[in-house]
Amino acid sequence: MYSIVRGPPVSRLLALGALLFFASPALAADGPEVFGIPVDFILFGATLLAVALFHHYVLQVALTGLVVISAYKIAFTGFKTGDGFGGFAAHMGHEWVLLVNLLCLLVGFALLARHFEDSGAPEVLPRLLPQGWLGPFVLLLIIWVLSGFLDNIAAALIGGTIAAGVFKRRLHAGYLAAIVAASNAGGAGSVVGDTTTTMIWIAGISPLQVMPAYIASAVALVVFAIPASLQQHRYQPIIRDLHTAHRIDWARLGVVAFMLVAAVATNVTVNLTFAAYADDFPFFGVAVWVALLLALPVRKPEWSLLPDAVKGSVFLLSLVACASMMPVEKLPLASWQTTLGLGFVSAVFDNIPLTALALKQGGYDWDFLAFAVGYGGSMLWFGSSAGVALANLFPEAKSVGRWLLYGWHIPIAYLAGFFALLLIVGWAPRAAG
Repeated sequence: MYSIVRGPPVSRLLALGALLFFASPALAADGPEVFGIPVDFILFGATLLAVALFHHYVLQVALTGLVVISAYKIAFTGFKTGDGFGGFAAHMGHEWVLLVNLLCLLVGFALLARHFEDSGAPEVLPRLLPQGWLGPFVLLLIIWVLSGFLDNIAAALIGGTIAAGVFKRRLHAGYLAAIVAASNAGGAGSVVGDTTTTMIWIAGISPLQVMPAYIASAVALVVFAIPASLQQHRYQPIIRDLHTAHRIDWARLGVVAFMLVAAVATNVTVNLTFAAYADDFPFFGVAVWVALLLALPVRKPEWSLLPDAVKGSVFLLSLVACASMMPVEKLPLASWQTTLGLGFVSAVFDNIPLTALALKQGGYDWDFLAFAVGYGGSMLWFGSSAGVALANLFPEAKSVGRWLLYGWHIPIAYLAGFFALLLIVGWAPRAAG
């Protein structure tokens, strides 16, 4: 999740809201579209652009965008559920289960990730690293694997912490980009490895439909990890301290496993046995928190993480709520070409609302979508939550020019992975549910 710091001056926030809101009636004066683009999408695009430009104030920007888009819909276009405030209330009544599920999962997985960090396992992992350029390569592979069952943000932060130790904080810009890419790629084929794939799962799509994304993910890993590892080895070879004693807290690892099993078992049970009630109650998110609370006698979570986790979750949920109000019937038809383009779009715009739009529109092949929006954000440092989180640890990463110059292998790996999936599996759209 994005780092939330103190907000912008009130005047700037009000100016942004005024610009978006007061421009919308003028834009809509001649109809619901401007140059063929619905005003709804113009407002949504302005919100996402503001998130990219004012990345230190993402919560305030996202909430402002949500208020402006809601006000526009209430005043001018209405919703599929009706017009005015009544239509808005009915729309949010339909979306509340998804939003609560995501809130519980995002906050719960943040606490789960800290359980894993505090288990001592990250300190033991450097022992697995070989000498030479294979050392940084294996570290990227470890991050890729971790991201399959931990949130990609946690995987990036754990990987960055390990890298800071074994490379004495001398990390090449290309390798920093590769850490983000490994964390994003590793979660692309797992419904518990990335918020976007979890959203796809919550929508009723089988994890088996998402899993083939690992084909693209594995190809991309090889393509970017080898040159990135060579960059890092030339810049700063690996330095390991094999004499330091580390102890693994197996009880904490057990809590991590228990929470993941609870999440998977609940989602499978609901979709197979109680599918008719899946839209009525947030079973998935509640199950994670029940498991977390049941594990309290074994190990307590780091409750101090809650404020930042909740703030970051509210930011993402604001964008998801905005996306839910878009007229997706006016989007380009789903195709592999459209999906390929979404990967590049997600390098600039957050992949959470892009996934929400795709789910609402339908007609996608979900393994292609999972890889595209999951990995595509790696092409810029602010294109994914993992990138923003890692850049907070290593401020030198906050340079678009350096990221593009030294992370040249990231977009090449995206194209290689995408077309490998297209060649091996083929485009086969499936309906949700």
